[in-house]
Amino acid sequence: MNVRRTLAAAAVAFAIAGCATPPTAVMPAEDEPDPDTYVAPQFTPLVESPPVEPVEPPLPIVAAPPPQSAPLEPIAPPIVAPPAAVVSPAPTEPGEDQQLLALLADLQRFGTLSNDDVRRELAAATQALSRQRTDVNRVRLAVLYTLLRTPQDDQRAVQLFENVAKGTAPPAAVRQLAAVLHSQVIERQRAVRDEQQKADSAIQKLEALRAMERSLLRDRVRSGGGGGGAGAGGSGR
Repeated sequence: MNVRRTLAAAAVAFAIAGCATPPTAVMPAEDEPDPDTYVAPQFTPLVESPPVEPVEPPLPIVAAPPPQSAPLEPIAPPIVAPPAAVVSPAPTEPGEDQQLLALLADLQRFGTLSNDDVRRELAAATQALSRQRTDVNRVRLAVLYTLLRTPQDDQRAVQLFENVAKGTAPPAAVRQLAAVLHSQVIERQRAVRDEQQKADSAIQKLEALRAMERSLLRDRVRSGGGGGGAGAGGSGR
């Protein structure tokens, strides 16, 4: 065991001794170098450097002025055309045939109405004529007057029919229809007058017969009273 420790210590010492740098031997000045063993030191030749030339400082960079552009001409604003006004097409009036067909359809419908419905239609037709005074509206109102069957309403209908029949405004078919209806109302009025005259004549005849009967009764009473008085006077004698 001691031998191993001794060997280890010797190895460590040897390693330390090997790592140490041996000191440089200093030759004494008196000793001349051995010409056989002396090696002259090599000197590195000096390299002359070129002279340093003065360096001029760089010139300052002057920014070039921006190129001057030509003056801009004022741009006129674009001319905007005003929006075109939208004109709605005017409502086209129905033609003569259409007006006549519509009127005939109304006249046919009026014939199926009750008295209350006729009066309502009469009020609506009167307002329509006040708003738009056309021959079609006059004929429509006149026909409604005839459905009431009174002398005053028939006379109003006749006046409206005459205004349409004597007019010159189109449509001509409506004027012809008004003339036909006017003649029919006139005929009805004449028939009504004839019937009224016949009724008045019959009433007058009846009144005459009643007056004659009353007269005969008075005469009979008078004649009967006179005969009875004469008989009584003869018996007294």
